[in-house]
Amino acid sequence: MSSAADNRTERPLSFAAPFRYPAFTVIWTATLVSNVGGWMYSAASGWLMTSLDPDPLTVALVQAASSLPICLFAIPAGALADIFDKRKFLIVVESITTAVSAIYAVIVGLGWATPGNLLVFTFLIGAAGAMTVPAWQAVVTYLVPKDDLPPAIAANSVGVNISRALGPALGGLTISAYGIVAPFWINAASNLGIVASLLWWRPRTRAGTLLPAERFGQAILAGLRYARHNQHLQATLARAAGFFLFASAYWALLPLVARQQIGGGPDLYGVLLGVIGAGAVGGAFLLPWLKARLGADRYGLAREPTIALAGSAIAGASWIAALATLSVSAQVALPDWVRARGLALYTTVFFGCLTLGSAAWGAIAVAVGLANAHFLAAAGAVAAIALTWRWKLQTGARIDLSPSMHWPAPLTAQPIEHDRGPVLVTVEYHIDPRDREPFLDALARLEHERRRDGAYAWGVFEDAAKEGRMIETFLIESWMEHLRQHERVTKADRLLQEELRRFDRTCNPTVTHFIAADT
Repeated sequence: MSSAADNRTERPLSFAAPFRYPAFTVIWTATLVSNVGGWMYSAASGWLMTSLDPDPLTVALVQAASSLPICLFAIPAGALADIFDKRKFLIVVESITTAVSAIYAVIVGLGWATPGNLLVFTFLIGAAGAMTVPAWQAVVTYLVPKDDLPPAIAANSVGVNISRALGPALGGLTISAYGIVAPFWINAASNLGIVASLLWWRPRTRAGTLLPAERFGQAILAGLRYARHNQHLQATLARAAGFFLFASAYWALLPLVARQQIGGGPDLYGVLLGVIGAGAVGGAFLLPWLKARLGADRYGLAREPTIALAGSAIAGASWIAALATLSVSAQVALPDWVRARGLALYTTVFFGCLTLGSAAWGAIAVAVGLANAHFLAAAGAVAAIALTWRWKLQTGARIDLSPSMHWPAPLTAQPIEHDRGPVLVTVEYHIDPRDREPFLDALARLEHERRRDGAYAWGVFEDAAKEGRMIETFLIESWMEHLRQHERVTKADRLLQEELRRFDRTCNPTVTHFIAADT
């Protein structure tokens, strides 16, 4: 008789798989409603600015005030999400978002809106949204098992595209029927569903830590250090940069394609956006089938609306396939203790490349023309595939990043203050001299683990007087940081350490802790 695990392995993934879990379904639905309200707010704020100050630069600043916070706050937000309980963090920030949105709805209703306060509140609401992005990305692993992570991420992307297609249209209709203030109130009210769903949800308990929470600045540095020494995450960031820099051309130039190249109006532009959303939805349903056959790494000149619509459908399907694949690759490369910080870095690369790419492709279109800019972007995207091909995606899925907790507590002669340091750790091996080269190769792989988990200096030394005696050394900032290092070691790291242990003649390398002496 086959086991439940075997049956699960044989079951093909599908777009509907994550909706078998009530928590995912409830939160996904609440998020969809909230995102629709957010896009209604975005359309209404842009329209409101045209009546307050029709200067093109001022109107463009509304979009800048909305997107800039992602680049500014994603990494600090990731640190906060890892430090605090993610569910409680989201409840607090989403509640603040609701309150700020309601306050501005009152301001608009009373006729007190000005270009200045519209930009300020748009920035504040965008900043609150940016603070939640890493936590929302990290919390997906609490809602579904790891096997259902790819379709869950695809479903989240579909929700964003549905809201992007519906929100602006509903915003325009609402303004026409009920006045400019209505979308602002709807945006505030739509966020209440998010708060209610988070209050209802009770995530499964995970192994916690008995150590105090990391300090904010140290948490940011720890996240950046981890990313620097995580080859799986680096590969994802490299592939993401290669994709988003060139894919941004489509989004940046689409309004000009609709207006100048095809000669359409805002209705055509809206339809093109809607078709992109529909293509993304269809692409999400096809993604499991494509991934099973192609794997994670193989994913003009329009003058007529029909050609542009076909291009938009293809763009939407391609966008969802690439975005879901890259997002899963980032997720599986990260352990829980640093997940939000790693995803925040991925989000920063994502939006940073979109922002830089959009500005660059706009300038290129001015210089060489709209059609030529699209051709250059397409050529660049093809070149980026070849240039980044050596960085493979989703390689982290093959390793176990759950904590092993196999390091014994360090022995101390007296209590040590947590902030005392630096700490020097030495590991003494006695190996067969004939194993020197394979031992050093294995030890070099261990260097990445030491540095990822907290070491800021690492080295290996051999005894000049006794052949085969090797000393590995690494420095950690403080005693507390070394205690955290004990909790960060993964099961995959344990396998590598056991491989090194087998080189030792005693199979028990000697570990010694030294701490900087007070003078």
